[in-house]
Amino acid sequence: MLSEVEHYRKMMEDLRGQVEDLIRDLPQEALNWRPVEDTATGGGGHATNSLAVLAAHITGSERFWIEEMVGRLPPRRDRDAEFATEVTDAAALVEDLKRVCVETRRVLSALTAADLEGERQVQGKAVPVRWCILHVIDHTALHLGHMQLTYQLWMGGQSGPSPRWYERLNA
Repeated sequence: MLSEVEHYRKMMEDLRGQVEDLIRDLPQEALNWRPVEDTATGGGGHATNSLAVLAAHITGSERFWIEEMVGRLPPRRDRDAEFATEVTDAAALVEDLKRVCVETRRVLSALTAADLEGERQVQGKAVPVRWCILHVIDHTALHLGHMQLTYQLWMGGQSGPSPRWYERLNA
C-alpha cells in the first residue's frame, strides 16, 4: 500500500475504532435515543440523530466514497435507510463497522499512485480520488464529535472513551 494511503487507512481505522468503543456496550435505549425529537406535524421539524443513526451513516458514507467511488464497485447505498436506523443492540452496528474496514483496506491496498491522482464522477462532478479519501476522514471525525456529544448528554455529562491524540498516534 502506498505510504500516503497507509496513513489515511490508519486514520480511518482510528476514527472507526472510536465509534465502536463509544457504542459497543450501550443499551438499546441509548443507541436509539435522539436528544431532540421531531415534534413538527408530518415530521418536518429538526430532530437530532441517534448514535445508531450516526454509526450507520458513517459506515454508509465510507462504503459509498471508498467502495463505490474510489473502488468503482456497484452502487448499493440506501442513504435514507441510514437515517431510519433503529437497533436492539450494538452488535449489527459494530459488525458493519468491521465489514467496511475490511473492504476499505482491500480498495485502498489496490490503489496505485496514478489512481490516487485520478478523478471519479460523483453526481456529474469530477472529484479527485484523494479528496474522496480525505472526505471520509473529515466526515467520520465530524460525526464522531456528534456521537461524543450525544453520548455525553445521555450519560448526564459523563464523557465516553476518547483517547488523547498521542495515545492514538501509533495505534
